[in-house]
Amino acid sequence: MQKRLAPFASALALAALMSGTAHAQIEIQWWHSMGGALGEWVNDHAKDFNASQTQYKVVPTFKGSYDESMTAAIAAFRSGNAPHILQVFEVGTATMMASKGAIVPVGKIMQDAGVPFNPANYVPAVAGYYTAPNGQMLSFPFNSSTTVFHYNKDAFKAAGLDPEKPPTTWPEVARAAAVLKASGHACPFTTSWVSWTQLESFSAWHNTEFATLGNGMRGLDARLTFNSPLHVRHIENLANMAKTGLFVYKGRGNAADATFVSGECAMTTGSSALYGNIKRNAKFASGIGALPYYPDVPGAPQNTVIGGASLWVMAGKKPEEYKGVAQFFAHLSKPEVDARSHQRTGYLPLTPASFELTEKSGFYKQNPGTDVSVNQMIRKTTDKSRGIRLGNFVQIRTINDEELEQVWAGRKSAKEALDSAVRRGNEQLERFQRANRP
Repeated sequence: MQKRLAPFASALALAALMSGTAHAQIEIQWWHSMGGALGEWVNDHAKDFNASQTQYKVVPTFKGSYDESMTAAIAAFRSGNAPHILQVFEVGTATMMASKGAIVPVGKIMQDAGVPFNPANYVPAVAGYYTAPNGQMLSFPFNSSTTVFHYNKDAFKAAGLDPEKPPTTWPEVARAAAVLKASGHACPFTTSWVSWTQLESFSAWHNTEFATLGNGMRGLDARLTFNSPLHVRHIENLANMAKTGLFVYKGRGNAADATFVSGECAMTTGSSALYGNIKRNAKFASGIGALPYYPDVPGAPQNTVIGGASLWVMAGKKPEEYKGVAQFFAHLSKPEVDARSHQRTGYLPLTPASFELTEKSGFYKQNPGTDVSVNQMIRKTTDKSRGIRLGNFVQIRTINDEELEQVWAGRKSAKEALDSAVRRGNEQLERFQRANRP
């Protein structure tokens, strides 16, 4: 009887040992807003890190849209139940920076954990956006994107357009849209994230101010200026395209993305990160071009601004848990890990090392256009193009959506809408300034 029980007892002992090991793991809660293919990418990051060591376990949790996850995290922080890591989109950066008691700068996290960390190793245009004036990096630049031009090569070919030559200027976009419409395309051109693509990135790409004080980078008393003659001209042109069916507005946020991936719309301006969805789900050959510009504007094209999101570390956690966060960020920063992410999703590489690794692998030659986003971002920036960091930016984008929808519907002129958007947006900036005055 004893001999028969021996294997059973050994199995129990092994199970107990394994159970003890599992309980000894320190869990790191990560709240994010990535759904679909990008949600699988986030989960794979956690799986890879968890498999690489035994001390920590990263637990990713989808918390809805960027707006929803920020709101949930604020409520959780107040109740003492915030996650360790929170993914926040770039328009929430100023709000997170002002929440000094709620976050711990990533630079401090890495330093306290003794993990090598040099902000200079990251792509300057990306790292600079998430860095405080004192040079300390506040959040970890996880999924950074920028605006690019996506087009349907098959639709171009069918319409008699050169599928290897996307339009590079806005007049060329209008001409291509007219040809596509004449060939039977009901939606020649659309755009997602209207404020980001047609006002924010448009401004930086043309080296034109979006807001004062370096687009808010130099202080909370910045004010909006995107009702300039150039901005009015551009929105008027889009409005005329909408009247003639060359531009079809498909809704707020990234609603237009699905209409491009399905083949309904032939051209779109949107995130470089749409590449992963197109590669996985589109039934046509697609291409990527640089964001269009007006050739008569001096200094254009300049550089586009950052989009996507970064990872913020929430306050109130134990030192050993922060060490796990630091180890996870170090894992994400490895050139081979970051290069795989860049190639899989279309998000920007975090470091020049991962960009070089991708280039050496032949990925850009095998997938033409996938280096467009990087080339747009690694240009030398100016005071007008380094990025846009404004308080209550989420509300400002909503205002811009509301005003521009009046233009697309023919109820307001471009100048009326932009003047109103600037006035209403400045009220939001004043409110944020009062709430966060030192």
